Amino acid sequence: MKHQGKKLFLLLIIVLLALVACGGRGGDDTALTPVRLQLQWVAQSQFAGYYAALAEGYYEAEGLDVTILEGAPDIVPQQVCVNGGAEYCVAWVPKVLESNQAGADLVNVAQIFQRSGTLEVSFKSAGINSVADLRGKRVGVWDFGNEHEVFAALRAAGIDPDNPNDVTIRIQPFDMTLLLTGEIDAAEAMIYNEYAQVLEAINPATGQLYQPEDLNVINFNEVGTAMLQDALWADRSWLAREGNEDVTERFLRATFRGWMFCRDNFDACVQHVLNAGTTLGNSHMRWQLNEVNALIWPSPDGIGVMNATLFDQTVRVALDGNVISSAPSSDVYRTDLAKKALEGISGDKTGAGFTRIEVELAPGGE
Repeated sequence: MKHQGKKLFLLLIIVLLALVACGGRGGDDTALTPVRLQLQWVAQSQFAGYYAALAEGYYEAEGLDVTILEGAPDIVPQQVCVNGGAEYCVAWVPKVLESNQAGADLVNVAQIFQRSGTLEVSFKSAGINSVADLRGKRVGVWDFGNEHEVFAALRAAGIDPDNPNDVTIRIQPFDMTLLLTGEIDAAEAMIYNEYAQVLEAINPATGQLYQPEDLNVINFNEVGTAMLQDALWADRSWLAREGNEDVTERFLRATFRGWMFCRDNFDACVQHVLNAGTTLGNSHMRWQLNEVNALIWPSPDGIGVMNATLFDQTVRVALDGNVISSAPSSDVYRTDLAKKALEGISGDKTGAGFTRIEVELAPGGE
């Protein structure tokens, strides 16, 4: 019996040493907390920071087993969170404010994009140099909540988007076909995506790619109707459960490190996106990351921390455009979890000195 007791004691010591050597996780991933992230769209550089955090092992280092769920035209990210299909979702602020008013209860836990990426793009020949010049024109927009900034800018210029005598509104597909074929005078575009699609197309007058000087661009950040876009959201009831605030802090810390990686390791970050299975070309993904970085950096209070002034502007535009009928409660966003996550990160967390790099686009974005 005494001999068996020694053997059991030695076996216990060996097991304890093995656990310590494996970081207390028993040597496998069973101790990792499973987390699902629902994106707005398919794999592309718009979501590069999440793919980088996964590929670089930042999520695993925080004890998380993260599954990134791609979006599709019929997927509403915030609804996926509401239905319990994901712990976190990426969605634009006005879209979630609208969903919350309809009965959802989502909380903004990190504001990733610090500025809007929405543009209205036209060819110089159309003579559209300002929002006022859109009067009487054929103006393309996306629906499903993507049109709010454009409509708010039109109204501010005294143009009623609901009055065909003021302007002809055309719902456009998520590409620049209608602009390139001359069916509309101006098209809605994201600076990191559809704007590049024009610059990847051949100008029949020159036989070369279109150039920025061929275009006029209305930037809604400059107009004053910009609304906050990509943010991370979680369901309030899920967030309130024991341990989930800690999970969220760890998720945010790893995510922020992913976006910092993409700022500081541009080529490697693009490769992570390509490895994730994007169907878009290399030069398009490089353009996209360059412009997405510029929407995130600088983040004056640290990446992920909400700018209250820009949030208030988003709410004002949403109210003026009847996107929502009343202002949201003050607790619709939180900054405490993002700030705690930032405390555990070393390095440049604000990107104050960030500048874009030069990206050369190829035909079709290849």
